[in-house]
Amino acid sequence: MRWVLQKLPWLKKTKLGSPEQYLFDANRQIQTLLADTHVPAAVRQELFREFSEIETISEKLDQGEIHIAAFGRVGTGKSSLLNALLGHKVFSTSPLHGETRRQQRSDWTSANSDHVVLIDTPGIDELQGEEREELARSVARVADIVLMVCEGDLTETETAALRGLAGRDRPLLLVLNKSDRYSQNEVRSLLTHLQHRCSEFLEPENILPASAHPRPETVIRIADDGTERTGERPREVDISQLRLRLWDILEREGKTLAALNAALFTSELDGQIAERIVHARQNVAEKVIQNYCLAKGLVVAVNPVPVADLLAAAGTDVAMVTHLGNIYGFGLSKREASKLLLTISAQMLLLMGAYWGVNLVSTAMKTMSAGMSAALTAGAQGTLAWYATYVTGNAAESWFSKGKSWGNAGPKDTIKEILDSLDRDSILLSARTDILQKLKGSKA
Repeated sequence: MRWVLQKLPWLKKTKLGSPEQYLFDANRQIQTLLADTHVPAAVRQELFREFSEIETISEKLDQGEIHIAAFGRVGTGKSSLLNALLGHKVFSTSPLHGETRRQQRSDWTSANSDHVVLIDTPGIDELQGEEREELARSVARVADIVLMVCEGDLTETETAALRGLAGRDRPLLLVLNKSDRYSQNEVRSLLTHLQHRCSEFLEPENILPASAHPRPETVIRIADDGTERTGERPREVDISQLRLRLWDILEREGKTLAALNAALFTSELDGQIAERIVHARQNVAEKVIQNYCLAKGLVVAVNPVPVADLLAAAGTDVAMVTHLGNIYGFGLSKREASKLLLTISAQMLLLMGAYWGVNLVSTAMKTMSAGMSAALTAGAQGTLAWYATYVTGNAAESWFSKGKSWGNAGPKDTIKEILDSLDRDSILLSARTDILQKLKGSKA
């Protein structure tokens, strides 16, 4: 329980030993996330599968279900193991390779707990089975207890999968199925080996033998006339240790497992949504900055009056900063936008003083030139204006993304980092080309 409290602070407020409260709080968190209108439609679309899973979890909580999923390679006997727990055949156990092609589920009415559901998953090693593997992972993400089924020493694929499952912080059992194929000494030796190999992420009591579908035992019968005849005798299914371990977990933690797992998944999805929203905002902000850069570059390039250039530039930058603020959910007044621009401009003057000198020379050349020469110098100044707006926009975007704060870096270091990260010559060339093309297009 301690790891859950560390990861989910809201659970600390819940009285320990109150499963109903866990269920209530977890479901409340889910409903809040599902109803959050601030999650952009594009982000919901990108996370369609995750939102579908969380809706499934919500339904599971409402019905009080606990899910136990079997996971493993093709042919390890996952379906047979679940059938043995059920006491009758429900899951397909065809000898065909990779028979389980999709999720299958059945209620486990013989469990020492209400509303337990057993889930079978596709094999994780199926050739060209990325979709099946993802389905298996998806089921494991929302399962409350996971059974990793093997039939001997672990392969690299199994070890990687087991390590990944162990990192998801929920009851995980490693089941050595088909133990009837080995002698008692060999079973003990295999279990000891698996315990040692998995000691970093599995407790010894969670590594168990099972024989879900034992092979018939070969026997020799002697007839009355003394002749020997070879026959077969069925063996008893042996899943007693696994059943007792599952019952123990369900009795001690059953009512809280679903809630805690739901809380973890909700917290994880919440983080993914936040990350996607940041990414979506960054993409929109980049397009907005590019548009304002071009607009400012064109205004500066076609306006022959230097003072008007400065006024136009200031107006464009204020509009851009206000627009960026809206993208990040911050409504800025014109005064606030101007104050932010003054902060950014002051640091840019310190870091780009020489570069602004070129801009002033270009302004003078533009005023005295004519014809094509004027177009070239106007294009040069427009390019510099484009570049300055690009730096300004990125600095403002950084400030908004940190919650209207420069963070520990401060404005100077932030802008210096932006300048150092830019390929100035490449940006200037691209900007100048765009501006001149627009200028030529407007004259055509």
